[in-house]
Amino acid sequence: MSIPTSLGAARATQRVHILGAGPVGLVMAAMLQSMPGYAIRLYEKRPTYLRTRMVKLAPYLVADSLSAYAADEVDGDNVAAIFDATELEAGLRARRSVDPKLVTLIQEWSQGFCPLNIIEAGVSAMIDEGGPSPVERVPGNVSVDQAVAMVAPDDIMIDCTGCNSLLRNHLVPEQAGEANAAERNTYTLRLEYAVNVTFLYAAPYQCNEYCKYYKNRGNGQYKFIPAVDRIAQDAGVTHVFGIISVSAEDFAALPSQCKGDLLREQFPAVATSMDRFIEQINAETGGHVIGDIDVVRIPLNLYHARNATNRAWYAEPAGDHSDAGQHAFSKGSVFLVGDSAIGSPYFQSISLGIECAMFLADLLQQGIPMSDVRGQYETRIYKQWLRVYMRSKTIKHSKDIFERLDDTFGVLEKLKIY
Repeated sequence: MSIPTSLGAARATQRVHILGAGPVGLVMAAMLQSMPGYAIRLYEKRPTYLRTRMVKLAPYLVADSLSAYAADEVDGDNVAAIFDATELEAGLRARRSVDPKLVTLIQEWSQGFCPLNIIEAGVSAMIDEGGPSPVERVPGNVSVDQAVAMVAPDDIMIDCTGCNSLLRNHLVPEQAGEANAAERNTYTLRLEYAVNVTFLYAAPYQCNEYCKYYKNRGNGQYKFIPAVDRIAQDAGVTHVFGIISVSAEDFAALPSQCKGDLLREQFPAVATSMDRFIEQINAETGGHVIGDIDVVRIPLNLYHARNATNRAWYAEPAGDHSDAGQHAFSKGSVFLVGDSAIGSPYFQSISLGIECAMFLADLLQQGIPMSDVRGQYETRIYKQWLRVYMRSKTIKHSKDIFERLDDTFGVLEKLKIY
């Protein structure tokens, strides 16, 4: 790709490079665009927004009080244990600083499931309307070497490139004799292999843990475990997202993506758990599946960056960081936002990414030294990681027990009782 060499007349006080124009990168750009004092370059590898995968934004993104923020039934207690009141208030303050137009969009999208490309197109259109700080879109892929070359002294670079982050494992300087250089800055835990199944259902339908159990009683090796919600408040349509745990051998044999018919044809035992569940929904509601059933094979990984900024480069005893011979990451500031920093399999991490973008934008606007921005952001990301880790492990443990409820001794093997 061709990297611009000058911002010309649009040059502002602080130059910002945002790598990745998915939902989190777009929100990051929109946040900074609404604040004066930045010249923003948004690097986009996709020319159009085509991803129709449904996502659901978490209620805490639009929370207006501490009690609303910690209301989640899975990790509400975790939030109260990890964050003190001052930290939670800082998060609320960051949300209050968001441009009202963006707030309106987020509130709309949080009402139910929304296609990913609708979110991307909505924020992109808002950016096109302009704001106090200019945004220059740069199409094409960016390599690690190109990213490093872009960073001039005092520049800000924000990596929003997702789970396969461009810069995550380059934020820690190489060490002589390093055994695992490829993952020097990433901790990853494989929770399970799974088949994700999504479809639209032509009837309002809610499903709690009792429902999930009774509709899986006839399923043997495989269990179809859905999370369901209304796609729109009055549409009479339900978006169903389900997980079927599979073995490593199943995972290797399955195609990366397919439709329900192919799953039935080539992997009938896996498909049976899904079809039995749907049959029982049909009997209860009189509804039916609308259109295709989409199937995606995915490894469910829980991971985080041990360093979410380039602080490790500043900790190196390398002398004067203004020296032209020093690495670019010891001159500017680099931040990982969204899936670049943290990934969790059991809830839409897009919400966490948007929240982190809000927090970082608020920190940058406070005018505090960049060393303090890096430090406060690292603390915030680490505490969010603790929250994500505790939540995901709780869900995985409960899910393991659920899948063996008809096997008394199997359940006892999964229990950890003091």
